[in-house]
Amino acid sequence: MPFSVSVTTSADTATIELSGELDAASAPAFHDTIEKAAAAGVGHVAIKAHHLTYMASAGLRSLVFARQKMGEDVRITVAGATAPVARTIRQAGFDRSVTLVDE
Repeated sequence: MPFSVSVTTSADTATIELSGELDAASAPAFHDTIEKAAAAGVGHVAIKAHHLTYMASAGLRSLVFARQKMGEDVRITVAGATAPVARTIRQAGFDRSVTLVDE
């Protein structure tokens, strides 16, 4: 499945939907989306990962980029992550910087 990313902003939340594989080739598209969310000045970034099938180390770096770009005051949630994606986030210890949500 090819990677796709979309963002919608409403009120104080940017909702980012990811599908496919988040790796070195697709990370720049995710970074561009994070830039848009940061420019909107939202207080919550809700990442919908229901259809994200794989996350490489470049995907983890993208989450680090999101955390740095958005700042500590912005809540970042990752909802519906598949078991392999959630495991990657947890093994890297990044579940302390973003909140994994079962949804």
